[in-house]
Amino acid sequence: MNGASSSAVCVRWRASLLLRASVGLHIGAALLTVIRPHWWPWTLSAVIANHLLLTALGLWPRSQALGSNWTSLPAAAAARGEVAITIDDGPDPVVTPQVLAVLKRYEARATFFCIGQPAQRHAECVRECFAAGHAIENHSYQHRHNFSLLGPSGMQREIARAQQTLNEVSGSAPRFFRAPAGLRNPFLDPVLQRLQLQLVSWTRRGFDTVNGDADVVYARLVRGLKAGDILLLHDGHAARTTSGGPLILEVLPRLLETIRQHSLTPVTLRDALR
Repeated sequence: MNGASSSAVCVRWRASLLLRASVGLHIGAALLTVIRPHWWPWTLSAVIANHLLLTALGLWPRSQALGSNWTSLPAAAAARGEVAITIDDGPDPVVTPQVLAVLKRYEARATFFCIGQPAQRHAECVRECFAAGHAIENHSYQHRHNFSLLGPSGMQREIARAQQTLNEVSGSAPRFFRAPAGLRNPFLDPVLQRLQLQLVSWTRRGFDTVNGDADVVYARLVRGLKAGDILLLHDGHAARTTSGGPLILEVLPRLLETIRQHSLTPVTLRDALR
């Protein structure tokens, strides 16, 4: 994977095998419509089926079919006994500093996938994350709920604006991107290649934005825990426990303790590349 730059670099896009096959299917369908017009119900059905498949794969965050997508750390990082804790949707001026305190207590590093807009409002919070040795990565500028429905230019604007903002705030250009809710479409991969960003999903997540039960979220994260895992939590949009506190503050210490007991080392995604 190429490192990210603060400005877009012209990179020739290499489509995935599925996307190349989809283009071939559309060309073939167009030719058959001319050569065998009475076959149109079959060619139309094939095109519709292809679009449904691409849509379904875009709704599957861990899919590799639409382009390169990290669902676990590189083999070398796994061999070193490393795992990655990734924290989304921040910065949150109340929650994030408390998360940093927990990470400091356990001498652990994490990757914060930050949204550009709140990062501008809470720039000092982002700088504190970076100064503590954590990585700041790209989670789009507005975290739009319709992100996966955007076209190429819309995705380019969202990601590039966040890239510029996070670079200016932290002093380091993001190298990784995570789509809002993990949802995307075939237009995302060429945009990320132009911006030299690597898409990252996760090995497992706790659904901690919708579930306030710390025991359930923790169990989802540690079930089958092993070297190379990428784990997902949230400091922004975090669910609240029955006592009203942010869920991540109850789950994270338990998770870090379990990681330590398994003799694993929490690292940033950038550290995993070394």
